[in-house]
Amino acid sequence: MQTSDVAQTQVGVLPQYPIESVDNALRLLLLLGERSEIRMTEASKYLGVASSTAHRLLAMLQYRGFIRQDPASKVYLPGPALTGVAFAVLGRLDIPTTAAPVLRRLSEELRETVHVGVLDGRSVRFVAALESPAAVRVASRLGRVMPAHCTSTGKAMLAMLSATELHSLYPDERLEQVTQWSIDSRSELENQLDRIRKDGYAVNREESEEGVASVAVAVPTSAPGMRLALNASAPKHQLPPGKVKGIARVLTSAAEELGQSLL
Repeated sequence: MQTSDVAQTQVGVLPQYPIESVDNALRLLLLLGERSEIRMTEASKYLGVASSTAHRLLAMLQYRGFIRQDPASKVYLPGPALTGVAFAVLGRLDIPTTAAPVLRRLSEELRETVHVGVLDGRSVRFVAALESPAAVRVASRLGRVMPAHCTSTGKAMLAMLSATELHSLYPDERLEQVTQWSIDSRSELENQLDRIRKDGYAVNREESEEGVASVAVAVPTSAPGMRLALNASAPKHQLPPGKVKGIARVLTSAAEELGQSLL
């Protein structure tokens, strides 16, 4: 699809006979993509409609599985149908091919192994990778699935979730440890995620594998429910704390480029 086609799809031309209810339902899905969770009062205000109208729209989206309502907080979250659409789109994007030039430039600049990961429930799935050209390097994790809270890639994506979504994924306080340095409680995870939101990047020091450190940033995407992240992994001694911010800046620029390529 050419750039002009994308712009036409995003902005569009108002149809001759617009259906307001359909437009409002689609606008709610777009809003959910931006905010990750919405309340009925927010939906009503955003659309400029009565609460009863917003409730009917949300109820229909919930009926079709595009959203779900948290029973405790009553907020609306992405539902299985919406997540399914996101992953179907993700499967057709051919991320390895699209990410290849970005990963190649990153690997040459940082001289470390780089990965693209996808959030799948409480796990991170590594869908693209390129090993460092250096003799001493971290092996590719391509195809592996690991607990999200134990990896920088996973934590970068978990930081994009709301508190409600996070508690839905992790209903229990205790978390599985992969190594002795892994996060072992939801409270500690939440503290780290707060820091990640402020810093703009996540760090992992031997939490998923002894002797390995990594830095990761989220990849900006417009699809609701789709979470991607980009990381650089290195032997622990090659990634001291003083190098983290510099690597994060390089990753952030690359993540923005990748996000644009995936549109």
